[in-house]
Amino acid sequence: MTSSDLPDLKLLQLFDLLYDARSVTRVAEQLGQSQPTVSIWLGRLREHLHDPLFIRTPGGMAPTPQADALIGPCREILESLRRFVAWETAFDPATAQRRFRICMTDASHITLLPRLLAHVRAQAPGIRLEAAGIDGNTERALESGESDLAIGHVPWLSGGIYQQQLYRQDWVCLVNAHHPRIRARLLLKQYCSEGHAVIESGTGAQLLEQALARARIEREVVLQLPGFLGLGTIVQTTDLIATLPRHIGETLAAANGLAVHPCPVPVDGFSVRQHWHARYHHEAGNRWLRGVVVQLFGMAKGRRP
Repeated sequence: MTSSDLPDLKLLQLFDLLYDARSVTRVAEQLGQSQPTVSIWLGRLREHLHDPLFIRTPGGMAPTPQADALIGPCREILESLRRFVAWETAFDPATAQRRFRICMTDASHITLLPRLLAHVRAQAPGIRLEAAGIDGNTERALESGESDLAIGHVPWLSGGIYQQQLYRQDWVCLVNAHHPRIRARLLLKQYCSEGHAVIESGTGAQLLEQALARARIEREVVLQLPGFLGLGTIVQTTDLIATLPRHIGETLAAANGLAVHPCPVPVDGFSVRQHWHARYHHEAGNRWLRGVVVQLFGMAKGRRP
């Protein structure tokens, strides 16, 4: 039997309904078709299966032994098709048991992850989150499904990657609230003469370095750190300046009682976006996670990150 010999879906549905209803008229009503149309479909099914399937009796259309033998496989096929059509559309965060892996910078561990985790624990207690770094492997991880999302400034991600802007970032400087030489404003002259604590990581760090190069400014780097861990305490206990994106800057300032100043050097801003691979664009769990991220951090929703 070739594919052209196989009965189509409407004939299988007819067989399923007629086996229970035993009436062509009632089945026609259930299918929203005329009785002659349903009779024609039944004739085609009989031709396909080389059996009358249903015999007219005083009690209705009685199934033949062949129909009795085929009703089980027919209903298995229909159920498989229903599961296929509904696959992943019934994702329920309240009951789902799943791990989501999100690529993000260590700044996002401080600014985004606590709020995201609190939301997920309240709405989806069976969901486990895993944070990974953003690096040269991120694009491959999104394509393979090893990672579900990447959140940050990741302009090098290319083909097959969807992206959605969450919010814009500009640059600020953090200083000790009791800095002996910096009060109401941070002047460019002070910025050039004071010592600096520098973060060498971060996806926007290159924008800062480019701005400093354009302005021909060489900072006096007293301390270089691989990430933001401990930076707030260091600025709080020294006279060093830290230049960083506003979101992480204001978060560290609030936690450590620091002063926030506009950066006196013009630095290009950037967008923080969420990124995912086209393979998972319609996958229900991924859609849910993206929706949560937009709900929590998307400026389009009128929310500050």
